[in-house]
Amino acid sequence: MSESGNVPVSANPVGAQTGAPAEFPPASPAQRGLFGVQGTGDTSGFGGLNRRRPTIVDAQRPYGDYFDEVHDALVEAHPGFEDAIEHVVVDRGELTLHIKPERILEVCRTMRDDPALRFELCSSVSGVDYLATDERRLHIVYQLTSMTYRRRVRLETAVSAEAPRVPSVTSVYPTADWQEREAYDMFGVVFEGHPGLTRILMPDDWEGYPQRKDYPLGGVPVEYKGAEIPPPDQRRSYQ
Repeated sequence: MSESGNVPVSANPVGAQTGAPAEFPPASPAQRGLFGVQGTGDTSGFGGLNRRRPTIVDAQRPYGDYFDEVHDALVEAHPGFEDAIEHVVVDRGELTLHIKPERILEVCRTMRDDPALRFELCSSVSGVDYLATDERRLHIVYQLTSMTYRRRVRLETAVSAEAPRVPSVTSVYPTADWQEREAYDMFGVVFEGHPGLTRILMPDDWEGYPQRKDYPLGGVPVEYKGAEIPPPDQRRSYQ
């Protein structure tokens, strides 16, 4: 308040300076782009993101926890297990079995039916594209849960983008029906034997698979408005 006690005097509250852009007048210099990005203005990370290639490292026995029991039970129950398995990986307290794509259905059946395994639930079938890593860049990941023994295991298989085919597991896990459709819709992986493999998110006549890493990030026409989403390096950079 002023000395007269009637007119407020402008003053910054104590501790109010946070360094946020809104605290500075518009004429002051501002960092270019969202979060101060420089260069093209690409805030997606795809334009200049450098990542190390993932390396699959086989775990050594003993695996720990219940993982040895699951591995040994699968070896005993599944004929030709050594021919079906490619890698056994234990990382961050999780067991991942990398399976040859042509053997995934029979392995899932064994995982469900064997009394020592009893993985009755497939809670998720998802895809991932490891672009520029190896020939088989498209991976399909299955999250299995044993409600009998309260255990979880991840199965993973890989196919190439040129021959993206893998047997459907819907005959073993009916919950995989719509999940495989989504993986097909987004990654273009064909699940052979699926009862109705059609797109589930995109229109039936959509071209391409949006979650592949080589799919364009922008420039896709928005049909109902006639607008177009520009690529990240051509988008407006707000100051």
